[in-house]
Amino acid sequence: MNQLQAMRVFMRVVELSSFSVAGRQLGMSAAAVTRSVSMLEAHLNMRLLNRSTRSLSLTETGRLYLEGCRAVIEKFDQVESDLLRATRNPSGMLRIAAPVPFANTELAPLFRAYRLANPRVEFEVTSYDTQIDMIEGGFDICFATNRHPVNASLVSRKLIAVREVAVASPAYLAERGIPPSPLQLAQHDRLTLSEQSRVWEFSGADGVQRIEASGPLSATGYTMVRAAALAGMGIALLPYHFVAGDLAAGALKTVLPQYEVTGGTRYVSIVYSGRNYLTTKVRNFIDFTVEQFRQSPAGLSGTASPLRAVA
Repeated sequence: MNQLQAMRVFMRVVELSSFSVAGRQLGMSAAAVTRSVSMLEAHLNMRLLNRSTRSLSLTETGRLYLEGCRAVIEKFDQVESDLLRATRNPSGMLRIAAPVPFANTELAPLFRAYRLANPRVEFEVTSYDTQIDMIEGGFDICFATNRHPVNASLVSRKLIAVREVAVASPAYLAERGIPPSPLQLAQHDRLTLSEQSRVWEFSGADGVQRIEASGPLSATGYTMVRAAALAGMGIALLPYHFVAGDLAAGALKTVLPQYEVTGGTRYVSIVYSGRNYLTTKVRNFIDFTVEQFRQSPAGLSGTASPLRAVA
């Protein structure tokens, strides 16, 4: 028995004081209406209606049950209405995690563009430098690089490929000199990420050159490595879009610009649950984000960052 449907039938019978009229309005036979009410009474083990050949009346139990039915049906209809409205108009909080470089440069323009069409969606952002557990953290969506392993139960869609550049402060280069080739980096202090490969690889007109990535500082996150480079501690490999402002301001300078940092492309992907029932706001934001980066191969920040769209 569909109890909600049976409750609706019972309410209509009481409203119209007739099984047959209720049946016509509901598109049911009078016999089907009678059977529905009888099954409801059997389920409750209580009589709801006093029946005679000429009239129907509520029992005391029926009166109480009718009040409950109205409250339940009203609440159920309201929930359905809210869900349908949410499907058409995404709303509520999206909990998002993103690496610091990506969060600092790409999320604000992405959120602004999304909220122009979806003003009822709000964002709570956690920016991270070290690996984060999306499921344990309770995030709806995570942006991650391919250097951060993704749980097999999650779906990952590539957005952009990020180029890294070698940078150092003007003060450091004035003191230690500018290396003419990657091999000369062996004479310099190298600032590294603990998650990076232990070898820096560069390619240029003279082929591929590799140098061991070791030096006075190894940190778990880009923020510390950037701060060390700005302080003149050495040369670092960092995502261009993370240091674009520093380069424009002259706080950092590109080292070995004639070489391309290689050793494997680093991607930024959007990661989300593999469950079938994503909420409308999550699915809508994912689709919007993928399309935005497909249309903007240089990223969304307007920094002329050398990013390549891959979605």
